[in-house]
Amino acid sequence: MASSSTSSPLPALLLLVLLAASSAAGEDVAAAGGRDKLTRIRVYMHERFAGANATALAVGVVAGTSLPGTAPPASFQSAISLVFTAGEHAGSTLSMVGPVLGFAGAIERPLVGGTGAFRMARGYCVMTAAAAASTAVSVVFETDLFVLLHKP
Repeated sequence: MASSSTSSPLPALLLLVLLAASSAAGEDVAAAGGRDKLTRIRVYMHERFAGANATALAVGVVAGTSLPGTAPPASFQSAISLVFTAGEHAGSTLSMVGPVLGFAGAIERPLVGGTGAFRMARGYCVMTAAAAASTAVSVVFETDLFVLLHKP
């Protein structure tokens, strides 16, 4: 069994802090008789919340687990919870589950549910490495969450 000398950035992602950037207003969706609302939330996920220019408001944490995937060259399966601890969505969570098939370009992940304000939510997220903000010891992902919320 061959081993790789490169390390995956996922373990660092599991300890990330979500930093709020902006939140777009939702729009009503015709599905379910107009009771669903599409909301876009943008957060920046950092390897750690420290150092110069760490001035944005921390709105949550990321926790999860991952397993190596079988698709080459670098893939894995993961289950990640975004736990909002401050701001408009404090006390709520969103769950991302599925494969990551590499880190070149945008990474799209499904959102499969949540708690609190995100109860019965579904949608997807697009994560893009923010090259200008990343360093040799830190990776910053601009993360756009497209969440379809069900209004009872």
